[in-house]
Amino acid sequence: MTLPLLGPVSLTGFTHLWWFLFFLIVFVALVVYYVVAQARRRRRLEQFANADLIDSVATRRPSRLRHLPAALLAVALLFCMVALAGPTHDQRLPRNRAVVVLAIDVSQSMKATDVTPSRLAAAQEASKNFVDELTPGINLGVISYAGVATVLVSPTTNRDASRRAIDNLQVADRTATGEAIFTALSSISTVGAVIGGGDEPPPAHIVLFSDGKETVPSNPDNPKGAYTAARAAKDQGVPISTISFGTPHGEVEVNGETVPVPVDDKMMRRIAELSGGESYTAENLEELNKVYETLQDQIGYETVRGEATTGWLRLAALVAAVAALASLLINRRLPL
Repeated sequence: MTLPLLGPVSLTGFTHLWWFLFFLIVFVALVVYYVVAQARRRRRLEQFANADLIDSVATRRPSRLRHLPAALLAVALLFCMVALAGPTHDQRLPRNRAVVVLAIDVSQSMKATDVTPSRLAAAQEASKNFVDELTPGINLGVISYAGVATVLVSPTTNRDASRRAIDNLQVADRTATGEAIFTALSSISTVGAVIGGGDEPPPAHIVLFSDGKETVPSNPDNPKGAYTAARAAKDQGVPISTISFGTPHGEVEVNGETVPVPVDDKMMRRIAELSGGESYTAENLEELNKVYETLQDQIGYETVRGEATTGWLRLAALVAAVAALASLLINRRLPL
């Protein structure tokens, strides 16, 4: 949780839990001491003073509010104890060094107009939005594929190059999904060696966009098939997020004849499953944009544990200041 002006506060992930337990024991001991001391003070007063005389001299009995400054100070001390225990919290940070390859199907079926204005045009618009919103530290590559896969932009932080490549997509015959995945893996491996910067290769992800099943080769378990490529991605630690785009009612004209081109979700789901990724479906531009937003959030950021002590210290200082003010107002001896 993050408090306005104070910062993150958390009661989880303590880095010095034993310190917290020690200070908690001290805190409880101080509270008990205060309560006992107040009780003894009251008993001594009743033992050695005449109650009628006290009532005649003291026009007002001490208000219970006199304990408020001590209570607030105890709360401030408790907050300091939590801070010293080193709490941590989850925080989302933009990824750096990560590599993402966007592989877009440009087979003839992408001309279908079951999605306005067409599957390809909608894909171009949504993909460019994805490019614009992706965190700047990510190296993004773009691949188009039909019968063959072509690297249009090697993974780079230059978003203008990616946008231009998406604008210039052209349809072609057949669908070689497996080759697209293998090509993406090759690009990731190449840029990973260049980026370096750590003992581990940079985290990588493939976003596979298509409306139909693979046609080259006809068997996805072929050495160059989509399922074989998905397994290779799994072995290399590169998940594939698949997007099935289109409706069951898509049609295109081929040589003057209308040919049905229904979307094929089954193969895309299987590719995602084999690679350790997730599959998504979209039947219109609005749904596609939502899918890309989800992917951008998952791919563009990573969740790490960060310190959450500052918020507690600020909160302790604020409560301590209120305790001091309350002490001046409640326990003052002279009128203002």
